[in-house]
Amino acid sequence: MSKLQEKIDLYTSAAESLGIELNADLFKLVTKGLGPSIYKEDAELVSSSNKGELETIKKNFLNKKLGLEQDDEVLDAAIAKVVETLGSSNKKKYRALFYYLLVKETGTEAVYDVIKEEPVAPVEPVAPVEKEKEVKSTAKKTSEENKKTKKEEVIEEKVAEITEAPVVEKNETTEVVAEKAETKVDAGKFLKEFDWQKYEEGIEAVDQAQLDEFDSALQNTVGFVEERQVIDGVVVRITDREAIIDINSKSEGVISLNEFRYNPHLKVGDTVEVKVDKLEDSTGQLVLSHRKARVIRAWERVNKAHETQEIVTGYVKCRTKGGMIVDVFGIEAFLPGSQIDVKPIRDYDQFVDKNMEFKVVKINHEFKNIVVSHKALIEADLAEQKKEIIGQLEKGQVLEGVVKNITSYGVFVDLGGVDGLVHITDLSWSRINHPSEIVELDQKLNVVILDFDDEKTRIQLGLKQLNKHPWEALDENLKVGDKVKGKVAIIADYGAFIEVSDGVEGLIHVSEMSWSTHLRSAQDFVKVGDIVEAVILTLDREERKMSLGIKQLQPDPWTDITAKYPVGSKHTGTVRNYTNFGVFVELEEGIDGLVYISDLSWTKKIKHPSDFVKVGDQLDVEVLELDVEGRKLNLGHKQTTDNPWDKHEETYTIDSVHTGTVKEVNDKGAIVTFEDGVEAFVPGRHMEKEDRSKLVKGDTAEFKVLEFNKEYRRLVVSHSAIFRAQEERNIKAANKQADQVEKTTLGDISGLADLKKKMESGKK
Repeated sequence: MSKLQEKIDLYTSAAESLGIELNADLFKLVTKGLGPSIYKEDAELVSSSNKGELETIKKNFLNKKLGLEQDDEVLDAAIAKVVETLGSSNKKKYRALFYYLLVKETGTEAVYDVIKEEPVAPVEPVAPVEKEKEVKSTAKKTSEENKKTKKEEVIEEKVAEITEAPVVEKNETTEVVAEKAETKVDAGKFLKEFDWQKYEEGIEAVDQAQLDEFDSALQNTVGFVEERQVIDGVVVRITDREAIIDINSKSEGVISLNEFRYNPHLKVGDTVEVKVDKLEDSTGQLVLSHRKARVIRAWERVNKAHETQEIVTGYVKCRTKGGMIVDVFGIEAFLPGSQIDVKPIRDYDQFVDKNMEFKVVKINHEFKNIVVSHKALIEADLAEQKKEIIGQLEKGQVLEGVVKNITSYGVFVDLGGVDGLVHITDLSWSRINHPSEIVELDQKLNVVILDFDDEKTRIQLGLKQLNKHPWEALDENLKVGDKVKGKVAIIADYGAFIEVSDGVEGLIHVSEMSWSTHLRSAQDFVKVGDIVEAVILTLDREERKMSLGIKQLQPDPWTDITAKYPVGSKHTGTVRNYTNFGVFVELEEGIDGLVYISDLSWTKKIKHPSDFVKVGDQLDVEVLELDVEGRKLNLGHKQTTDNPWDKHEETYTIDSVHTGTVKEVNDKGAIVTFEDGVEAFVPGRHMEKEDRSKLVKGDTAEFKVLEFNKEYRRLVVSHSAIFRAQEERNIKAANKQADQVEKTTLGDISGLADLKKKMESGKK
């Protein structure tokens, strides 16, 4: 199977899947008419959504191939109809099907009619001048007058090419050419032997030697240029608005003077680079562009400079965010601020409107972006100098440098081509918030090399190490217990650092700020910048550590605690905090006591202290216990009032009856409240009423006291015991009466027996 047939089968299958009926003969002619392009994978598809591609189809296929006139509305309607048939999605369609449907839509099937092989009269040679006139005359005819088929036009062109006498100047080959021109060609024989199928398919074998000879002959031929080619042209004439350019072709090109605005001195005879946009436009004019040619040539030069690392000269046009815009070969490139110099640049405007040398460091072909660097040139010059300096570095060496950059974490110092970092902690023995408090940009200073890596690319410098450590200058007579004054340098959650002298700091822990056992934040006592007085608690000169205290400036409140707060004394304190087991009450600054939950109330059963008091409340307390060594104080609140259970002991005696209300009911029983506020417990088995029902919440009834415990404040009562006692009394009374009846009956029986005996004895 031939390649053509394989393609036709492929297209036919695609048409069937789209539901398109094909005229096999017509489709084969249309497919073959596409020529060699049907064998190219990237050329056999057409996009329905690409307007530019559809416009090309209209010009090359509808206008030229089918011989239709330029009627945009009719041709656009035909294309739109085909797009609707194939689908308007971005998915590409087979070009052969697209063209076949266009032929059907425009009704131009006649163009592909098969030519019958009939005898054709010989064609007489036509003189060149007459041939030229005939061609011009034919070009003016309308498409309706010219109804020739496509094959006939091509055949006539071939015959004309063969029969046309070549026009050459007289030279050594003139006679040979003339002899060939006189030879008459039998047109009928030519048409009969012409292989039309091979011509359309473009697959007729051609000897490579002939092709090479043909290419060689075309070289240096006047007018042999291609579209999109960039060549040099000569300005032959300049008008008010245009420049006429000669590119040694069949015609001259016209370029607007707007494209030469950068060159106000353009004159006739100048050589300029141009791009051939079109060999002929709709008016037959050669279309050139100088601006596009400059861009293409500029990109070629930029790419070459990037590959060869060539140094280029550019013009700094303006500032932009993060850097500068540079004109290189007519193309705008980006110069980042970090690539201007080895040191940070603070004034970018000083480089605007200046020519500078650069290296092309990056090209993004997709987005047409160019990045250049001036810093790369400087670094190259400093490379040798840097290598020499690094080779001489030693730890402890003191060098002079210039402050190059200041950051929040340190200072970068230029040591003459090599940069080193002075960390913020190595700038001063004193605590600082920012390096700018110590140094400023471009300041010259001496630094000491503290450390560097194996390759000496990272150099750690120090500034404070050039001065004596402040701890070494600290007063030798200073000792624990001495008072010192200092400035609050920093505050942390756990305390505050006080600068006793330059570079010497001591820590006041929050626990050393107040005698109170309740820890608070250090900010409650001091603020940054305050001048405070403190007492030295610990001093370690070797470890360079010092701890201070300010509560020691006040007497310890626990010194005379026994005199101020003896056991049994009553006081009023402030509730500072509470836990699940009690409440902490502050009697004064530094003296706190604990009130256990059981010592809050005589009568109420408290589940959590928060149900009884709140933080900040004033609470009356009595000192119950005092532990001076352990600094513990046990307090009680209920002890400040009389114990009501002393009175309740007389009221709620065993078996006494009282009226109460059921407060709440649970699984074990119920809580009953009496009129004086005393609460008692009723077991579940004692909640039964006389009618066998149970007491519920809110019921009011009489209760008998079953148990009373003053020590544990426990009172147990019963409702069922009231009517059950009456039942017991009734049972006892009934039992007593029954006993009496039984005794009477037995007595009567005994009397009758005695009488019987008497009667029996009397008879005897």
